[in-house]
Amino acid sequence: MSSIGVLALGRPTFDVEFAQELLGEAREALTASGHEIIGGETLLFDADATVSALDMLKSRDLDLVLILQVTFTDASMTVRIASELNAPLALWAFPEPRLGGRLRLNAFCGLNLAAHALGLNDTAFSYAYSAPGETDVKALLDDFLSGNRQASPRLGKEVTVDTSAVSVAIERLKGKRIGRIGERPDGFDTCRYNANTVEHLTGVKIDEIELDDLFQTARTVPAEAISASRNMVSDLGGLAEVDQPQLDRSLALHGALQDMQKGKDYSAFAIRCWPETFTEYGGAVCGPVGMMGESRIPCACEADVYGALTNLLVQELTGLPPFLVDLVDLDEASETGVVWHCGQAPISMCDPEFEPQASIHSNRKMPLLFEFPLKPGRVTLARISQARGKQSLFLATGNMQTAPLAFSGTAGVMQFDAGIKKTLKAVMDAGLEHHTTLAYGDHAETLTAAASALGLPVIMA
Repeated sequence: MSSIGVLALGRPTFDVEFAQELLGEAREALTASGHEIIGGETLLFDADATVSALDMLKSRDLDLVLILQVTFTDASMTVRIASELNAPLALWAFPEPRLGGRLRLNAFCGLNLAAHALGLNDTAFSYAYSAPGETDVKALLDDFLSGNRQASPRLGKEVTVDTSAVSVAIERLKGKRIGRIGERPDGFDTCRYNANTVEHLTGVKIDEIELDDLFQTARTVPAEAISASRNMVSDLGGLAEVDQPQLDRSLALHGALQDMQKGKDYSAFAIRCWPETFTEYGGAVCGPVGMMGESRIPCACEADVYGALTNLLVQELTGLPPFLVDLVDLDEASETGVVWHCGQAPISMCDPEFEPQASIHSNRKMPLLFEFPLKPGRVTLARISQARGKQSLFLATGNMQTAPLAFSGTAGVMQFDAGIKKTLKAVMDAGLEHHTTLAYGDHAETLTAAASALGLPVIMA
């Protein structure tokens, strides 16, 4: 019998009742495994509670530390747990059904952030993504204890191919500017960047802008500009049903981004989108981000500069509007994954059989967000990555399926060419960031040539 310390991480902005239900299932199965299970009875929603549980485990001689990634969280506490407990580390995240409503847990994204942060710290970890009620927990723990599920550090492979077809697009990047508005959220190591490194790699310059500058500019956007922005999305179903003052504030953010773009000739933005746009300003920037992307000024949320940079690269190479997505579910049974973001895909990506809808943020309950399933077709995912402290280009290809909306916002059900097992392994082994750029079409060859021109090794799922 082994001693296993358990910490269950969660956030109260998600479906707490459902999270506690799954935690109860997992805890019951862990107890029945025959191992000594210490902790993990309650969800840890804040740093104080997590530190208290962590301190309790420090006095025990543990054979394994098991973090239950019950909902999405940032990676800060995972990194601290790994650094302060001297035992092998395992992460177990829970999937949720694709019911068309809000992401109730978003646990895979939390697992993704944790793997990236641990990779940056050269911390070994094992992982699982499975439902408690469908998992042989004793076998899972035996795998964790024996190291059978440990991520194997993976770096990109150097590529040398003909770059003539992409040379003009790569040259066009030089001198372009990305406006980074606000700081990345705490615990989002995935959104770190160094402006000098970005400029050395691509010639793109980063301007750092205060978030309040965006808010102040939005508050001075004239009524006629807000009306013009509203006309751009007038075909959205349900536009008149959302809170109209909040909608106007959201559309004013679109006008502000337009003004800022024209003023400094920005080619892209990386924007701190939460919580302050809701808590301090009073409207969502998600819909405006989709509108800017449709106008070929791609934006990245969570102040993700490398996400904005990848968007810009993909747009320059393809001429198509990109969409920065989270990978939020991988299902071996159906051999499909779900790519999603709150509601910021360009409307041109909407399934033509579906009327795009005006919506509100699933957690913060403010407009404007878009809601629709992504259209079927060939797609490419890409990311200029800093995984494990090395710059590389991640690529994955597949087919977007015709499917009902998996989760509220803008989402698509995708069949990966590599298959689900290999895709999951690539993401975890490489320790990739949680954001990737989606574009329609198969651009793997073009992007591989771009990687060669930029001197980036390639990680192919």
